[in-house]
Amino acid sequence: MLAVERHRRILELLQVHGSVRTVEIAAGFGVTDETIRKDFEFLEQRGDLIRIHGGATRPARAKEELPLTERQLIRREEKSVIARIAAARILPNETIFLDASSTTLTMTEFLPDVPLTILTNALNVFTALEGRTNLDLICTGGLYDRRSRSFIGLPAETALRRYNIHRMFCSGNGIDLERGISETNSRQASFKERVIANAEEVVYLADHSKLGQKASFFFGDLASLNCLITDGNADRDFLRALRERGMEVQTP
Repeated sequence: MLAVERHRRILELLQVHGSVRTVEIAAGFGVTDETIRKDFEFLEQRGDLIRIHGGATRPARAKEELPLTERQLIRREEKSVIARIAAARILPNETIFLDASSTTLTMTEFLPDVPLTILTNALNVFTALEGRTNLDLICTGGLYDRRSRSFIGLPAETALRRYNIHRMFCSGNGIDLERGISETNSRQASFKERVIANAEEVVYLADHSKLGQKASFFFGDLASLNCLITDGNADRDFLRALRERGMEVQTP
């Protein structure tokens, strides 16, 4: 089978299933795993898919929010690096907010073993931390969004009004030098905007693919952010521009 035919069939399978596995595609096409990995790399460079651990998934378009289960598989190594750096900023007895992104979910693996109050609208964050006896866990409740496994809407926003948040850790779908940070889900964006207003420090977590990108709904300008944490493949010129605007930038 020619490469162009493999590429066409891979994209057809992605359209139907949303994600594909390397070993299954290789077996079905009668080629090696390495051949399929090279196909995925070529198609990712064209913007037709996103490589994940063990396979590939459809790219997140401007108006499409991938389910959390898919987002967790994308750039797992970069997210672990970012999450570890982010967790190191936390001090004992702080009140921390973690949003419903896959990167902040990864942060739960690296939280320091100190007393903390954790606020979140993410069901997965809550369940990941419920066994920690030194944490006071507070989940907002609200309208449950199945794709992100989180609570949104006015009840979730109202639940946070009484709290002073020392550090907010959040992510999204892009950070733009002119417009700021954005999200594909309007209600998630509205919720995050409300949390930012109650936070002393806002830390944005974004792997290199999100730098310079814009999604449908903006929830904070650059002035509302204190720090960006990204991975070692981030564009140096973009990071320099952020620092020139007074933002702290952390990389490995």
